[in-house]
Amino acid sequence: MWCVRRFGEIPLDSPAGRGRLNGRMAADSADSADSAAPFTDLGRSPLREGALNRALVHPGGLWRRIEVLPALGSTNSELVHRARQGAPEGEVLVTEHQTAGRGRLDRGFQTPKRAALTFSVLVRPDVPTGRLGWLPLLMGTAAVRALSRTAAVPAALKWPNDVLATGADGVERKLAGILSEAAFAENSTGVVIGMGLNVAQRRDELPVGSATSLALEGAARTGREPLLQAVLHGFADLYAEWERRGGDAEASGLADEYRRHCGTIGRTVRVHLPGDRILQGRATGVDAEGQLTVRAEDGTEEALSAGDVVHVRPADGSAGYSAHRIP
Repeated sequence: MWCVRRFGEIPLDSPAGRGRLNGRMAADSADSADSAAPFTDLGRSPLREGALNRALVHPGGLWRRIEVLPALGSTNSELVHRARQGAPEGEVLVTEHQTAGRGRLDRGFQTPKRAALTFSVLVRPDVPTGRLGWLPLLMGTAAVRALSRTAAVPAALKWPNDVLATGADGVERKLAGILSEAAFAENSTGVVIGMGLNVAQRRDELPVGSATSLALEGAARTGREPLLQAVLHGFADLYAEWERRGGDAEASGLADEYRRHCGTIGRTVRVHLPGDRILQGRATGVDAEGQLTVRAEDGTEEALSAGDVVHVRPADGSAGYSAHRIP
């Protein structure tokens, strides 16, 4: 259900290593730097690391530390690296400006400074490996909850990794993308789940026409701090019950909630598979393992994991539901 990628060490005396070290040093005084540094766009306030930690880090809770860096290539890559060095569950890494983000199939992207929420979380669930594929779906479910409650924007989930909003013109556009990766350490496996949520971007700042932002959708609130808090609170609540049930998404209620918000179910889709294989049929559901079930035109049904799929698109080729870069 999820891709396993291994990352090599980056020497601190290399350009990439010096950039990573400088980023960590800059984060040590994030609150003071953010409050002192001027910024020209009052609608794009800097995130306050101290305030986020006070709101989210509590004894007995999932989150251990929220770290905000002014700029970073990829929060997922950095947190996978740390996880392999033994970083504990509950680390959250956020950047104000992601310069070399990665989506599914290693698609790259950048985000304007302070215009999006780009962050990754590290968890180490004690559940069977076959159930880890629910984690990106869990993050999507938490995002939909947060957008409804905090921004008053109704959103839908496109299996397996996108959050969509329907504009006034009736076209679905992408608000957020999600990527999960395994991270191996000695005697332990972690999973890093990253999300990029478009918050304040103008139309000309978005990478493709099929993307949108909360500002463009007329959100009631576009403050990034309350949005991040809402997503992480929702993730922690869903994760706690899912892990308590041994990763059983049916027993925990996660599967039902995900299906209620999944706009892929019930559509006629065209699925691009490896080897130039095409599967066209009706998406009938998401099964207990988080796989998309598709009934082909000949009546046979196939269950697809995220790792099996290159693209999932509507059979009519409409742009609003087309896969594209993950912010």
